[in-house]
Amino acid sequence: MVSSARSAPEKVLGRVFGHQAFRMQQAQVIEHVMAGGDALVLMPTGGGKSLCYQVPALLLDGTAVVVSPLIALMHDQVQALRARGVRAASLNSTLTHEQSKGVEQSLSAGELDLLYVAPERLVRPRLMQLLKNIKVSLLAIDEAHCVSQWGHDFRPEYLALESLADHWPGVPRLALTATATPATRKDILDRLRLPHATIFASGFDRPNIFYEVVDKADVRAQLLAFINTRYRGRSGIVYTASRARAQALASWLNRHGINALPYHAGLDREQRTRHQARFVSEPDLVMVATIAFGMGIDKPDVRFVAHVDMPRSLEHYYQETGRVGRDGQPATAWMAYGLSDVAQRYTLARETEASASQAQRVMASFDQMLQFAESLTCRRVQLLAHFGQDSHACGHCDNCQMLQRDQPLWDATEAAQMVLSTVYRLWRERGQRYGSGHLIDIVRGKRTTRVVAQGHDSLSVFGVGAQWSVLTWRNVVRRLMAEQMLVTDDEGYGTLAMTPASVPVFKGERRLWMRRDSISQMDRPD
Repeated sequence: MVSSARSAPEKVLGRVFGHQAFRMQQAQVIEHVMAGGDALVLMPTGGGKSLCYQVPALLLDGTAVVVSPLIALMHDQVQALRARGVRAASLNSTLTHEQSKGVEQSLSAGELDLLYVAPERLVRPRLMQLLKNIKVSLLAIDEAHCVSQWGHDFRPEYLALESLADHWPGVPRLALTATATPATRKDILDRLRLPHATIFASGFDRPNIFYEVVDKADVRAQLLAFINTRYRGRSGIVYTASRARAQALASWLNRHGINALPYHAGLDREQRTRHQARFVSEPDLVMVATIAFGMGIDKPDVRFVAHVDMPRSLEHYYQETGRVGRDGQPATAWMAYGLSDVAQRYTLARETEASASQAQRVMASFDQMLQFAESLTCRRVQLLAHFGQDSHACGHCDNCQMLQRDQPLWDATEAAQMVLSTVYRLWRERGQRYGSGHLIDIVRGKRTTRVVAQGHDSLSVFGVGAQWSVLTWRNVVRRLMAEQMLVTDDEGYGTLAMTPASVPVFKGERRLWMRRDSISQMDRPD
């Protein structure tokens, strides 16, 4: 325990943590907690949420209990705190029976300032009884969005944490998160029974991050060019949708001179731990990972986060991109996005084993992510608006730079009408539906075996868009799907059908706009 001579929050901050001043609303949160108040703390990733409970833990009598779903976070924070002379420990599934017993004995003896514990471990009768027999100074619930079914990482075991209000009614409770929409905030307060909690919202903006979305073509080559051109020899994270892809992409990057490692749930725990330790210590390592990696990793100089597959939601995107540039230096959030990502959205939605309301939330999250990827205006404005924060055009994203260069948008209405006309004629005249590849072959006038066999080279729309490349047409189809003007069937075959939303464009009553670089390769058919 820090001595009373150093008990002022500012002195604890300087002498224990080595910081000269509090940031954002840290000081206000700490003062509120020290006075016994409950709080919901919203700070951006890397904003220093942990100090909001670590500093009071060293000033209040007893043991502060920190609930976290992230074993990596527990390990890193406990190690860092012990190195600073703070009495900290954790209880989670990685500990042996003897190690857990030793922590419990220290807890009972009053020898811990902070105890980190997983939510499912906390509510076990044995630990609850141990905590009942000691003085608990405060209860901090980290990654509190996990309690909300509106959050991006709902964990049912978090629901049991509502009982903390009954067991420790006079102990201040903090719920902390970096990714809470207005709906998620309300859910957190309701489910954790924090009706009188003060909300401390420090904003979600990370102004040092440059947001960029590119059309996906040869994504491996695009990723390699991005790293080599801008961040050769620097640390970064590449997120992908599957374990197999993470493994293959890491190997491919290594063969092309990039120091890369995979990280996913298919690796054994020892291997994941080794890879994580190398990522923290090696300045040029690129980690190719599924979303299993990154939460709780305290590495300040990650220079880029790249998504080669579209994230499931804006919450995931914000959380994952928030792991870049924690040192405040310029960093980039880069994402390659294409027609395959839109098609994958429908596949995942069909395959989800969830209730109708949950499936609807999954679809809504995908739609918001698609709208962000397809946006023609400032990406930061759209991202912050999702979390209820007003802002203005940042000048520091790809769309803002495009508009600053006075690059006109492309009026893609005519191209959209060509695709929609093809879909309409195939269905009305022949009762047929086809996927995007076949539709593109028709409008480009490609006499493939399938086109000729089906007699589709006799359609009036055959070859009407021969002047544009395959990539351009994929971008047009993608935009129509993102705008819900084309949807895939429910049978899993990937065939496309028009929706009522397509009618105004089909009839010329509405214009469809796209980025000019969507047709950067339209010079001639390939």
